[in-house]
Amino acid sequence: MTLVAIVASLALIEYVVILMLTGQARGRFGVPAPATTGNPSFERYFRVQQNTIEQLVIFLPALYLFAVFVSESIAAALGLVFVVGRVVYARGYIEDPAKRGPGFLLTFVPNLILLLGGLIGAILGRLS
Repeated sequence: MTLVAIVASLALIEYVVILMLTGQARGRFGVPAPATTGNPSFERYFRVQQNTIEQLVIFLPALYLFAVFVSESIAAALGLVFVVGRVVYARGYIEDPAKRGPGFLLTFVPNLILLLGGLIGAILGRLS
């Protein structure tokens, strides 16, 4: 499970970086806490942060389920696609929200594969 633990750690570090970038954007664009609106540029950073945590809620357990019931190496590879996808998503969304599609797909598809694969692997493992 070492590979999966490394990928999970990378995803969490990535989220910490996104948190820091959002905090910096709050100061740069003059949006005092607890406000989450007021400047469209800040709002894009904030939405990246929120969407990332929404995806992590699915990603982390699905990553481990897939690793346990299907394949650790494939789980790690899909996890790396997810992490790279989050970078693509963040860059695209911050530049122009209309450019978030490719990054979203690079996170949504691995999440779906990990989740469904983990579920199917658990069911088939239970049946055998």
